[in-house]
Amino acid sequence: MKNLFDQIVNGKEKISLVGLGYVGMPIAVAFAKKVEVIGFDLNKAKIEQYKSGVDPTKEVGDKAIQETTVEFTSNPEDLKKAKFHIVAVPTPVNEDHTPDLTPVESASKTVGQNLVKGSIVVFESTVYPGVTEDICIPILEKESGLKCGEDFKVGYSPERINPGDKIHRLETIVKIVSGMDEESLDTIAKVYELVVEAGVHRASCIKVAEAAKVIENSQRDINIAFMNELSIIFHKMGIDTKEVLEAAGTKWNFLKFYPGLVGGHCIGVDPYYLTHKAEQLGYHSQVILAGRRINDDMGKEVANSAIKLLIQNKKSVSNAKIGIFGFTFKENCPDTRNTKVIDIVNELNEYGLEPVVFDPEADADEARRIYGVEFANESDMNELDIVIIAVNHSQFAKKDNQYWLDKVNNPKIIMDLKGMLDKNEIEANDASYWRL
Repeated sequence: MKNLFDQIVNGKEKISLVGLGYVGMPIAVAFAKKVEVIGFDLNKAKIEQYKSGVDPTKEVGDKAIQETTVEFTSNPEDLKKAKFHIVAVPTPVNEDHTPDLTPVESASKTVGQNLVKGSIVVFESTVYPGVTEDICIPILEKESGLKCGEDFKVGYSPERINPGDKIHRLETIVKIVSGMDEESLDTIAKVYELVVEAGVHRASCIKVAEAAKVIENSQRDINIAFMNELSIIFHKMGIDTKEVLEAAGTKWNFLKFYPGLVGGHCIGVDPYYLTHKAEQLGYHSQVILAGRRINDDMGKEVANSAIKLLIQNKKSVSNAKIGIFGFTFKENCPDTRNTKVIDIVNELNEYGLEPVVFDPEADADEARRIYGVEFANESDMNELDIVIIAVNHSQFAKKDNQYWLDKVNNPKIIMDLKGMLDKNEIEANDASYWRL
């Protein structure tokens, strides 16, 4: 293991990426510019797309996939050709908000079954402190028959890739790295330094690195929850939240967070990993879980506000045609997993309403499979009683105010969740305008 870095750089050993989603695939492509890479995913259909030069994630684009030297495979035995494994699989939560470690356990099993002596396994999946050493290592040892610390070593380097973000990429974000000992830490740090131009931060141990990742997103979650709570309060006061935040933001130390739907598989999930571990240790989280409750209820808040607006504008609720623009968990990203827009849809369903949903960016097959939602065409998004702009895709941002005004019947109601449009111009057209 001592010379593993040199062997990787000289092309004598390979790196493997286990899990080729929004995080794993960009990492594989980045490393392949420097060294030999095996990209493994159980999803054969996804592997075939990559092999045919298609990037379903839109993270690096078709051209980069067509030009990359990554050896894409769905055959686990190909992992035996690599000695440095990076595991980047999702870590979701169950219906009861407890951590679902099935993907990372399954990946550990697969890697373990194909692990060779002298290897290093690095986990990137977001977990609570202790998962790598207490759960993953025993699986690797059991499946491989090898001894951790003697035959192979383990590290942890949390992913910080921001799906859909073309500025904050793997190369430009400082990478936290950790290892089970000094030797593994040094090798892991050097390997990541091959592609991370911003450099690495060497954490003192694996648990510190795991904790650092899980609190990054918990901090954002709490701050956004505060903004969402302010939004609820200010709506009751008849005050525009965005205007309040713009005024407050003129102070040098005011933190510029904004209200919104908090979905995805990071900010909306990671806090539950931390609070779950805290519960096991006998501590019931107060601040973190309070923030989660607020954020989890924002879809219902939006739907209920839509009903109030229909009533205030003397429109029939029972026959209302509601158009929702955007369904993904964030803008300019096809990923619909753990989107909070579905909460708006479900709450409207409770009122007996079936909103029409249009999203030119979203993975339509995924939305159909996970949520049973069929997307409408843009041509169907006309003669609406209310417009809800749920996601600020660039395609939507390019539309002028008149585009949105033309979509809705009189009296016009536009709900612009993130405040993308010009409020004054919309209201100058005798439209009711609402934003978080």
